[in-house]
Amino acid sequence: TFSFLLVFVVLILFHPALSIYFNILSSTETLTISGNKTLVSPGDVFELGFFTPRSSSRWYLGIWYKKLYFRIKTYVWVANRDSPLFNAIGTLKISGNNLVLLDHSNKSVWSTNLTRGNERSLVVAELLANGNFVMRDSDINDATGFLWQSFDYPTDTLLPEMKLGYDRKKGLNRFLTSWRNSDDPSSGETSYKLDTQRGLPEFYLLINGSRGQRSGPWNGIRFSGIPEDLRLSYMVYNFIENSEEVAYTFRMTNNSIYSRLTISSEGLLERWTWAPASFSWNLFWSLPADTWCDVYMACGPYAYCDVNTSPECNCIQGFNRSNEQQWDLRDGSAGCVRGTRLSCNGDGFTRMKRMKLPETTMAIVDRSIGIGVTECEKRCLSDCNCTAFANADIRNGGTGCVIWTTGLEDIRTYFADDIGQDLYVRLAAADLVKKRNANGKIIP
Repeated sequence: TFSFLLVFVVLILFHPALSIYFNILSSTETLTISGNKTLVSPGDVFELGFFTPRSSSRWYLGIWYKKLYFRIKTYVWVANRDSPLFNAIGTLKISGNNLVLLDHSNKSVWSTNLTRGNERSLVVAELLANGNFVMRDSDINDATGFLWQSFDYPTDTLLPEMKLGYDRKKGLNRFLTSWRNSDDPSSGETSYKLDTQRGLPEFYLLINGSRGQRSGPWNGIRFSGIPEDLRLSYMVYNFIENSEEVAYTFRMTNNSIYSRLTISSEGLLERWTWAPASFSWNLFWSLPADTWCDVYMACGPYAYCDVNTSPECNCIQGFNRSNEQQWDLRDGSAGCVRGTRLSCNGDGFTRMKRMKLPETTMAIVDRSIGIGVTECEKRCLSDCNCTAFANADIRNGGTGCVIWTTGLEDIRTYFADDIGQDLYVRLAAADLVKKRNANGKIIP
């Protein structure tokens, strides 16, 4: 018996799959800073507890990667980021139907702040395998019993299965906000938010409220302004847009690889990955990258950005520089103006390949239109105000229409054939490129 127990203890200590973890906090239990107790998710990946950042004396309740701890903890969520504990006295407990974080004087510094629920039913708090910290009815062990979840209140990190965007049923806008700096998790100056007010939903990188980068609209496969994500074969992306929510999420197809999307205090949107052979996080891509073309409105109206030209800003075919002196100083922010006015009859289109679509704030979207661009072209020509069109979804030959009736702004081109999409810009007949047909006759 002694030998069996000895082997069992050794297996527990040295085999993570057999280790004992505590991931549930009952209504009669507490977590305290002095107690040094934590909740550990199934699979041993995430840990919830109290922490104090480097060079700081303030304490926070948060979640970090336990399994990937190497020298420095990687924090993925902070409860009281803007209400720290100023000494090593703090208690997390369930009070009624709420999670409450108390300071040294038993004053609440953070709470789930729920106002509805059955006070007579027992609730528990649980750290799930995906890093979601939830409060649920003790007798309902699935998402239908969630009274509250940390995934609805992200800080600076988007984990697999988290959603970024609007939950219309709950009235929640889920967005990322950076730490103030590497030692201060309080809300920083950079955020990443989904704009769903008009046109197609798009994410914006905001620095002090000003737009710094635009994701481009979702085209059925990816955001047209974030082509780098397409190259990650072990990841599946999804964008949901219906009456209940408008949100982006991703999941991993290889459980041995970890990935997270973060917003940094330096103003960057970053994709990090950790492979089995790694001893640290690897930066897969960041935006804005080291190129002028990633900056929001780098080139003005009817101009597009191309990293392979000098200067990077170029006028769309049929348009001319609006301010030659400004352009000569390598400043294309004034944009371009149309060379020949549209007549509304006899106009045509120039096809621009591998494009990040223009800003869609004022665009008209019709997803009911069938395959191809023929119907979109007819719709655009029938409206004298239409300036351009593109497919709303590029899958299966392209479906739906996006139609612009105002200036085309924040456009760029890519050099790889598998990224970007076709944009059709309306031109007067005089500005269309002329080609010779098989009989040598010049045709538009």
